[in-house]
Amino acid sequence: MDFSQWNWNPRYDLDLLQRCLTIIAHSILYRLVLGPILQFIWLDWLVGTPLDLITILLLIGALCKSSIQLNPKGKSVLITGCDTGFGFELAKHLHSLQCKVYAGCLFKDGDGGKELAELGIDVIQLDVTKEEEWDLAIEHIQQTSKQLWGLVNNAGWSTFGDFEWVQMDTYRRIVEINIFGLLQALKKAAPLVRKGQGRIVTVTSGLARSPAASRSSYIITKYGGMGLMECVRYELKRFGVKVSMIEPGNFLAATKLFNQSIIGKQADAMWDKMPEEVKNAYGESYFRNNVGSMDKYFHIGFKTVTPVIESYTNALLDVFPQVRYQPMGLFWKVRTFVYTHLPESIFDWIYM
Repeated sequence: MDFSQWNWNPRYDLDLLQRCLTIIAHSILYRLVLGPILQFIWLDWLVGTPLDLITILLLIGALCKSSIQLNPKGKSVLITGCDTGFGFELAKHLHSLQCKVYAGCLFKDGDGGKELAELGIDVIQLDVTKEEEWDLAIEHIQQTSKQLWGLVNNAGWSTFGDFEWVQMDTYRRIVEINIFGLLQALKKAAPLVRKGQGRIVTVTSGLARSPAASRSSYIITKYGGMGLMECVRYELKRFGVKVSMIEPGNFLAATKLFNQSIIGKQADAMWDKMPEEVKNAYGESYFRNNVGSMDKYFHIGFKTVTPVIESYTNALLDVFPQVRYQPMGLFWKVRTFVYTHLPESIFDWIYM
């Protein structure tokens, strides 16, 4: 192991806080539950200073897990979905760290692709749903880098609406992009990552950990993507490949995936195509209120993509990468914890 390539880059985020609180909670539980038992069998000395030292060492280990990173210089990374949003900003950030960046864009000659190319970034025409474009992209990478340190599966599409409102062609389109596009990325790029014993990082969603109404078309793809990456994580572990998932909170405003105009247009198209029976059952008033909630959700989210860019970077460079990174505010962090660890009835009572 080449320790000379390690950098100390401490960060203090909610992921670290969660790990530290978990360690402290286990320490307290150990004292309360095992303490009396150990005292009864004359081993109570294990509860005092030794336990405190173990707790301190574990807390230091938690900090190190969030702080020791690899030198990024020269590492080659392929990023999908670089036209705008997370991918666009990540490409610029990794380029500034002296990584060799391959920025896959849906429109290579679009504004985003041109701006990245002007910075000296290698921009690739890449619609993740088109196998022929993947073949050309991989051929280009093989000619210039031979292998990849990182594959960042960032490309995706989002929409909204109750399941009875959303047309089947919309479901098929989002599955084609978010599931089959992801699967094709893995099929095409994983061999290059295997050679480099590198990293695969995929954006899923905080909603895949604690779902919400009116997002079924989006969430089924994120659940599916999460399940796929869990399997891939186990399957590629034997090759030294580390797999991580990014689970962002509400970044709609920052990514420009939605705005008031887009929400309005999607809502009008959805209403126009909705069967009369469904319209009558829900009523236009309820429908418009639901659309208004989506607009409100858009406005209360993060206005900057920085937390997600940091999580992507950490997943690529951490010596001890996390399986999950959760760039989200305290509200979503607590919501995810409640959904994951407490009975559904409690989650429904609080959030539904």
